Amino acid sequence: MYMFRGNVEEIDNHNNKIQRECHTVQATMANQSLDILAKVLEQSAKLVEEKVDAQLSKLNEMDEDDLERLKERRLEALKKAQKQKQEWLSKGHGEYREVSSEKDFFGEVKESKNVVCHFYKNSTFRCKIVDKHLAILAKKHVETKFIKLNVEKAPFLTERLRIKVIPTLALLLDGKTKDYVVGFTDLGNTDDFPTEMLEWRLGCADVINYSGNPMEPPTTTQRSGTKFTKVEKKTIRGRGYDSDSDSGDD
Repeated sequence: MYMFRGNVEEIDNHNNKIQRECHTVQATMANQSLDILAKVLEQSAKLVEEKVDAQLSKLNEMDEDDLERLKERRLEALKKAQKQKQEWLSKGHGEYREVSSEKDFFGEVKESKNVVCHFYKNSTFRCKIVDKHLAILAKKHVETKFIKLNVEKAPFLTERLRIKVIPTLALLLDGKTKDYVVGFTDLGNTDDFPTEMLEWRLGCADVINYSGNPMEPPTTTQRSGTKFTKVEKKTIRGRGYDSDSDSGDD
């Protein structure tokens, strides 16, 4: 009996020793990880500091002529950007507009590199949701032209572009249709998607200058039943104009 109890105590002592050693090893590893992280941060900070110092040194070495030339280059770049912006505005960029005919559509597309065209119907509720977001994005992304066209006034064009679901956005680069946003499938399958979601989707097609990450939507928080689909070229099927709105007419 005493011998058995002694064996148990020896086993407990041995287990406790192993646990202490494990804790010691874990603490040592944690300290080593912190040391490595600290060294990495220190090296990163040193590199940034060296880069800043090099830039300051370069500026210090410049004489008045060099600084004047640098100032002139920056001023020239600003003038060029402003001129480009004015050119875009003169072509109807910066606002969300309706084109009244197929002929007008081709004229609008021909004169602008980036175009987003909303093919809509007055009776489709979701088209009004798209209108709201495009009006915001048109002001933000002056580099792109945002227009809308009533499908009932453009039967030839809607047939040619195979527009079958309303609303549909045709995304055009250099006069050619590159991609489509059909309904709200790519926008979370919800009527109250944020403007940033549509902005991200247009950025995926390179039809706007998107500053975010095109590989991820702007939010990862999804409500129950909300789904995101892989962005890829659309094939639009069906006959007639299928409304993507659950509400139908107003």
